[in-house]
Amino acid sequence: MSATSIQHTYSIKEAAALTGLPASTLRYYESIGVITPIRRGASSKHRVYTNEDLDLLTWVSCLSATGMSVADMRRYLANSALGPAAAPEQIELLKAQQERLEDEARSIALRKRYVALKIDYWQAMQDGDGPKAEQLSDEARTLADDLKKPRNQ
Repeated sequence: MSATSIQHTYSIKEAAALTGLPASTLRYYESIGVITPIRRGASSKHRVYTNEDLDLLTWVSCLSATGMSVADMRRYLANSALGPAAAPEQIELLKAQQERLEDEARSIALRKRYVALKIDYWQAMQDGDGPKAEQLSDEARTLADDLKKPRNQ
């Protein structure tokens, strides 16, 4: 047997360290079907991860980092096995996630703007610039109304 055909395996602790996913999350993803059941050691019955498993878990970790729901991750990974036939649904899933991230970015930008206005307001107060403080307070009040609106509007 050549060295290239030897399959390196990893414990759950090693898999967690290499993928950035806690062992509890690895077990959870397996239990709810995000990933297929991991092979078990013949004598120990402990999970034995392969390089292919780690590749898949890296993709799962990346999808999770985008905030994708578990249900969407499950669909995405199930579709992956279908190859090109799954492309339309994969694109749809990813575009929906992209839109959620864009909504989140807009919301964060709005909150950052509000904080910046409040900093400027308090700086004007410290400087004794009442008119500027009043103008900034009005801007912050208008922005606060936007912040109170439900997301996705």
